[in-house]
Amino acid sequence: MPAKKNTPDMILLIITLALLTFGLIMVYSASAVWAEFKFDDSFFFAKRQMLFAGVGIAAMFFIMNVNYWTWRTWAKVIIIVCFFLLLLVLIPGIGNVRNGSRSWIGVGAFSIQPSEFMKLAMIAFLAKYLSERQKLITSFRKGLVPSLTLVFTAFGMIMLQPDLGTGTVMVGTCMVMIFVAGGRILHFAGLMLLGVIGFAGLIISAPYRIKRITSFLDPWSDAQDSGFQIIQSLYAIGPGGLFGLGLGESRQKFFYLPEPQTDFIFAILAEELGFIGGSLVLILFALLLWRGIRIALGAPDLYGSFLAVGIVAMIAVQVMINIGVVTGLMPVTGITLPFLSYGGSSLTLMLMAIGVLLNISRYVKY
Repeated sequence: MPAKKNTPDMILLIITLALLTFGLIMVYSASAVWAEFKFDDSFFFAKRQMLFAGVGIAAMFFIMNVNYWTWRTWAKVIIIVCFFLLLLVLIPGIGNVRNGSRSWIGVGAFSIQPSEFMKLAMIAFLAKYLSERQKLITSFRKGLVPSLTLVFTAFGMIMLQPDLGTGTVMVGTCMVMIFVAGGRILHFAGLMLLGVIGFAGLIISAPYRIKRITSFLDPWSDAQDSGFQIIQSLYAIGPGGLFGLGLGESRQKFFYLPEPQTDFIFAILAEELGFIGGSLVLILFALLLWRGIRIALGAPDLYGSFLAVGIVAMIAVQVMINIGVVTGLMPVTGITLPFLSYGGSSLTLMLMAIGVLLNISRYVKY
């Protein structure tokens, strides 16, 4: 277990807080009209997001001071608890249904989304597995199959909710970790083929997913239903131009773009702050990923490296999917934009993950 501590990566911390500040401002701007109409309080979503941010920041600073090997020690227990929560959420009366998915467990006036925390639990466990069995990862039977069995078991349970977006992020993150650990290209090619077949099966099995694909290819073919969100998102981004309409001046948030404070918050940001504002956010994400990769390369052991790689991959995959959806380059998946979108579980999870990265950075020799 690493013993020497340095100052945590302050650049990573500043970037994270900058993104979080952007998020709090945009959650209020995007949600004020809807919150005033539904709850008679324009700050309804903003106040809750600030509460989530406070909890997340407290968790981040606490975890920043917890030796990252603690996650290695408790990885099995943590992932078992997350599997239990995934089972619990499927029970009617315990799991809450929102937008057709039974993904939340109510806790008083708030709720948690177990699938979000499974992503971090899977990263911690897979980092332990890969660090202990890296030499076996080139073996399909002894290295790859055991790790993928666990990953796809979790994916299957998440799909029972169903939550294709979160499951896709988790699987994509794990694939990056296995590849970095030395997984063979031939194995990945076979898995990609199976993945395409499986993904096609998931799409065919649910009519609403077929609609999402067809609306992604031609959203105007069903402009009032499956293509509605993508079209309204593009209507927001287009008028933004170079400098935007001005903070708070979005038109699409006036009941055109549904719940704009969640998955499509980047569209409102681009409308109000333009290409410059959108680019600034993307640059901040790029800098965050650069710091994360730097930490992964400088970690004192394999576990720290794989843990950092997993966290960086999770953020990168989620950002790419969200921006791809908002700009019409990918089908709608329901994935939040890290640190910016409204949502307690997602925001808390991301800040906890940054806390782990910051702790690893304390043992890096720059």
